Formats: sequence, C-alpha cells, structure tokens
Amino acid sequence: MYEIAIYTYLWGVAITSLFSAKVRKMWRGDREAINILRREVDPTARYVWVHAASLGEFEQGRPLMERIRREHPEYKILLTFFSPSGYEVRKNYEGADIVTYLPIDTRRNARRFLRTVRPVMAFFIKYEFWYNYLHILKYRNIPVYSVSSIFRPDQIFFRWYGCGYAGVLNCFTKLFVQNEESKQLLAGIGVNDVEIVGDTRFDRVLDIKAAAKQLPEVEAFVGGRKTFVAGSSWLPDEEIFIPFMKNHPDWQLIIAPHVIDEEHLQQIEQLLAANGRKAYRYTDLQEGRGSHLFGGAPSALIINCFGLLSSIYNYGDVAYVGGGFGAGIHNTLEAAVWGVPVFFGPNNQRFREAQGLKSCGAGIEINDADCFADRITKLMTDEAFLAETSAAAADYVRNQSGAVDMVYKATMR
Repeated sequence: MYEIAIYTYLWGVAITSLFSAKVRKMWRGDREAINILRREVDPTARYVWVHAASLGEFEQGRPLMERIRREHPEYKILLTFFSPSGYEVRKNYEGADIVTYLPIDTRRNARRFLRTVRPVMAFFIKYEFWYNYLHILKYRNIPVYSVSSIFRPDQIFFRWYGCGYAGVLNCFTKLFVQNEESKQLLAGIGVNDVEIVGDTRFDRVLDIKAAAKQLPEVEAFVGGRKTFVAGSSWLPDEEIFIPFMKNHPDWQLIIAPHVIDEEHLQQIEQLLAANGRKAYRYTDLQEGRGSHLFGGAPSALIINCFGLLSSIYNYGDVAYVGGGFGAGIHNTLEAAVWGVPVFFGPNNQRFREAQGLKSCGAGIEINDADCFADRITKLMTDEAFLAETSAAAADYVRNQSGAVDMVYKATMR
C-alpha cells in the first residue's frame, strides 16, 4: 500500500509541476538528485547524512551539523531537503559538503541513493519517517536517528489503521524526542529506544543571538527610548497594535512584516498614517535618507528586507510575533532569547514553546484589541513587572537549551 501511495503521489507531483513553478523545482530537483550525487560524492569520504523536510527543520538540525563539522572534520556532511522552500534558500549552505533534494521514497530511489552515498550515519529531523530509506538503512546496519521529534495521539502511528506503518519507527537506532508525552506514546506501541532531550531550536536561537548583527540605523532610530518590535506580522496583527501605539508616542515602533511586497508595505504605511505615525523604511535609512526621523513627530520603522529579524528583537523592550490570527504563530523563540516578553494571537496551541512561554509568564496570548491594550498597558506602566517578565523569557530559553549536546554525545562517541 505504501508503494502505491508513493507512486500515486509521484504522478500527482509530475502533473502539478506542469502548472506550478514551485512544484516544478521540486520535480526537477528530485529527478536530478542522483546524478548530482554521482558527480559530487567522494567515494573515499565518510558521509554523515542529515535530512530536513524544509527550512524550519533545517534550523533545528543546523546546530548539530555545525557541532559535528567543528569537532569531527574527518566526516563530510550531506544535507538533503524535501521541499523547495528549504532547498532554494539553503542550497549554498557552507556547513554541508553537498546539498541536494532527497529523491522521493520509492524502493528504487532509496537503493540508488544509499548505494551512491554510503553514509556512516543518518539524522532525520523532526517529522521525517520515510519507509524505504529507513528500512534499507536498518538492513545495512547504518545508525539512523530521529532528532527533535514530537509525537501526538492523532498521528497515524497511534491509530488502529496505522499499525503497519508504525513499524518504521523501529528502524531508528534511537529517537531523540522533545517531551515525556512523546516517549509514552512510543512506549505504547513498543518503541523503546527513545530519549527525551528537548528541542534543538533553543540551542539554535542561542547561537543566532551570539552571532547577531549590529544595526546602527536601528540603534539610532531607537535612540535609547522604549521600543515595541513586531516580527512576522500580518495585517490582522497590525490592525491591533498600530492603533494602540497612537496613544503612546513616547514608545518607538519597529515592524518587520512577514510579507514585504509593495502592497502590504503600503497597507502598513496607510495604517500608520491614520494613527499619527510617520513611516520610514529600513532601506531608506541604509541609503542615508531619513536622518531627520530621530526626533520630532512619532514615527515607525518598517523592516522591508529579510534576514534581520532575529537581530532586530535585540532593540525591543516588548515583542509581538505575528500569525496567531491566521494559520499559526511564527518563531517566538527568536524574540524571547533576548529577554523580552512576547505577545501573540490565539492560534498558538500547536506550538510547544508558546505554551512554555505562557506558563512562565513571558508569553502573552491576546484575542482582540481590547485584550492587547489591557495586557500591554501593565507592561508599559510597571517597570518591575516588565523586568520580571523579561527575565522569565530569557530564563525559559536558557533552561530549555542543551538538546544538541545530548544528541551529539549519544551519537558521536
């Protein structure tokens, strides 16, 4: 049944690729992957294979890859992606020797891939459970590990109709899971080579913080004043915090929207203008325009480029992470690592780190504009409370870190 499902999916991708540029990239990458590997694999080298579905999983696996590369230069690293959104962004990642798509999980593809690479070990990040690859790795006695995985009762492995597929989990040499619930669920189906290590994303955001960029334009804009930073915001988020900030001209406002196309930037600028704030774009500051904004009328800085958000949070006293009024919140840890309380919308239940932040008082869920106004006013007017919640955010991230060290010590003996 699995093979039928895979080939059905393969045909679906082939047909969809005729109409979708994104799917077409994946289709071509999948078909070219084996040829790329045959050209680039060094037959005398020993490869550690790391597979990440997309960009988020890559970020979870990155600190482990960099630790292996730093402490075991005798190994080469092969990084594979399933999704174009991961591969296209990280295809030139210098922390791996080869970066390519993972061919779709047919028996033929899995055999050709593993015959070409001959990895000495493999790491699958979070939600990657490819039946053929895993069974062949086990058959060849190649250690394979699941890293930062998390399991829930509604997953196929724990349903009556998924018992056959659940056997794939026994192919792992060990599963490094995020929480006790995952370990108990796996024990219930006879999977016991499990260790609770937590989430490697906590280690990753600490690394990001250590390598943060100094942004003189942002520092000048802030000018020592209290600052509210909104990251990965969408219009429903902006319609909540921008009107509120109208009555707080003594606070600076920085907005790093999730989408930075011209239409959305203009929507933000119009909303700011309607609420008494002049909008400036970060790229204008870089080009020397806008030095007059550092005093006078209330203003807002729009970050209209990518790659800066994790550093931008450093300049905030309070943060807001968008997406909670849509499909789900974005990365709260990038803000919390800087020791700032984090606001977000109601769609956060699937995000373990958001629940942790709420539990320690550093994550603040809001449902509407009135709720936001009520909760942020206390932070703005009570310095002791702001300091307390800020410390709770930093402590939470620091206390949850260490997963990479545990995985590394257990696998690289």
